[in-house]
Amino acid sequence: MRIIVTGGAGFIGSALVRHLVLEKGYDVLNIDALTYAGNLASLRQVEGRENYSFLHANICDREAIESAVSGFRPDRIMHLAAESHVDRSITGAADFIQTNVVGTFTLLEAARRYWGALEPSGRDAFRFLHVSTDEVYGSLGDEGLFHEDTPYDPSSPYSASKASSDHLAKAWHRTYGLPIVVSNCSNNYGPYHFPEKLIPLTILNALEGKQLPVYGKGENVRDWLYVEDHARALDLIIERGRPGETYNVGGRNERRNIDVVRSICAVLDRAVPVELPRESLIEFVTDRPGHDARYAIDATKLEDELGWRAKEDFDSGIEKTVQWYLDNEWWWQPLRSGYGGERLGLIKATA
Repeated sequence: MRIIVTGGAGFIGSALVRHLVLEKGYDVLNIDALTYAGNLASLRQVEGRENYSFLHANICDREAIESAVSGFRPDRIMHLAAESHVDRSITGAADFIQTNVVGTFTLLEAARRYWGALEPSGRDAFRFLHVSTDEVYGSLGDEGLFHEDTPYDPSSPYSASKASSDHLAKAWHRTYGLPIVVSNCSNNYGPYHFPEKLIPLTILNALEGKQLPVYGKGENVRDWLYVEDHARALDLIIERGRPGETYNVGGRNERRNIDVVRSICAVLDRAVPVELPRESLIEFVTDRPGHDARYAIDATKLEDELGWRAKEDFDSGIEKTVQWYLDNEWWWQPLRSGYGGERLGLIKATA
């Protein structure tokens, strides 16, 4: 099996690459632009293996992408390359439109041309997986779950750009017949997570005795998915999912943000005791503009149709995640030197 993974040096992408190379033994070509969140150190376990190769390229570069696809001749393309941080999208939306929309279009067109030239057996076997987010659905109230047929209602430039790319992927299936499957996941966490996101930022700030910023009153609810569970789900979706379908991937682990932060503090206090409980470092800050109140995924379709189950609940996953950061300062310390955890996404007043 030959698979192209775009964005394979990112958080979810690197987990997927490690799974495909180490667990499945597939031949993998990782294409990544290595923007700030791309980190080849996350792939140290697969470096030098005969079934792994890396191409430094941007998915918006048509010539580079077409050359890579035609040269590698994949059986599958798993598209994860994206700008992904809501806060950064608020003050820098252009990068999100370029990568998430234009880049997805470029990749879809390269895949369509390649697929169209395959022999009938190759065309029948080929699959393209477009990986997206639950944020395209907007915000839930206190009740209910996101389903695959939930109407799109994005709130941020990030989620709007991902919604756009989802629509492109579905259109390329309906118009051209390209065998595409779409997945939408809940919030991921786990090892190798760039320290701008809530969980790694909280872990590292707490270790260093820095303030732990929590938006608003910390009442926003997210469904948390351990990244290695997600990688297994993506492999299963592209293997057995039906072209033209969407599969939602969720961990069934709803937590308020404030409770996530308190859980991390409790785990760290047990692992690395300090005089004052780390919960005392919590600081409530001005809420993010357009901050969705609640996300929660119904993963029943994935579970019943494809037989996937999450192996980690939130308690086991957060224990593993905290321990990983304690054990792997070599990975995160260089990143902290470049990004120290300052607030992102603040809108400046205009005259």
